[in-house]
Amino acid sequence: MPTRFSFQLYSARLQPPVNKTIAMLAEQGYKEVEGFGGVYDEPEKLRKVMDKNDIAMPTGHFSIDLLENDKAKVLGLAATLGISKLVAPYLMPEDRPTTSKGWKELGKRLGGLAETYRAEGHALAWHNHDFEFVELKDGATPHELMFDAAPLLDWEIDVAWIIRGKSNPFKWIKRYAGNITCLHIKDIAKRGENLDEDGWADIGFGTVDWAKVMGAIQDTRCVHFILEHDKPNDVERFAKRSMATLKTL
Repeated sequence: MPTRFSFQLYSARLQPPVNKTIAMLAEQGYKEVEGFGGVYDEPEKLRKVMDKNDIAMPTGHFSIDLLENDKAKVLGLAATLGISKLVAPYLMPEDRPTTSKGWKELGKRLGGLAETYRAEGHALAWHNHDFEFVELKDGATPHELMFDAAPLLDWEIDVAWIIRGKSNPFKWIKRYAGNITCLHIKDIAKRGENLDEDGWADIGFGTVDWAKVMGAIQDTRCVHFILEHDKPNDVERFAKRSMATLKTL
């Protein structure tokens, strides 16, 4: 089992300020956080808060647009905050390809970015949601088309989103074990529960078999274990109860 857990700061975006969140996470035993666009406005101040609380930020989310069009800004943020792994997190619906050819081309773009940033000392990963696992008309999935076209691309696997995409996460963990370097630890509430939290749950209080997932992940390259909840009512509750669950696995 991992000895260090990270926390995606996106989970606390609705309950600012970030310096209070980081202090709370340190008290709960977290050693790392994962950044996203909403916390990058004042990177020097953020780094001071992280250092004060003995918290590192080895991974961070960056939009594809920023990765492609402002390399200097990405590298500057990474240097200031200590980010070694850059993660492309999402595509808006209007930006998603609709054909196998389109997804292959996106994969090639991401592969090119992975090569570019690797030359600068940074790995690049893709963070999945559910839409990558919905089959296209020819039976292929966006996920396999992207990754098969981008051999240098790492994967930040979000198991809960795969399940919401009605696919089997263990199939994908086995197939792309060599790409997986980060795991998003997120739980899905039982049907009809936690509707005010978009149907997500604290780790161990939902339906995902995390003991089985963590066992399967041991056969991958995963080194970053990042807790996330897209809309918790209480960030501290989520952080505390979820950490307690993970310590029992």
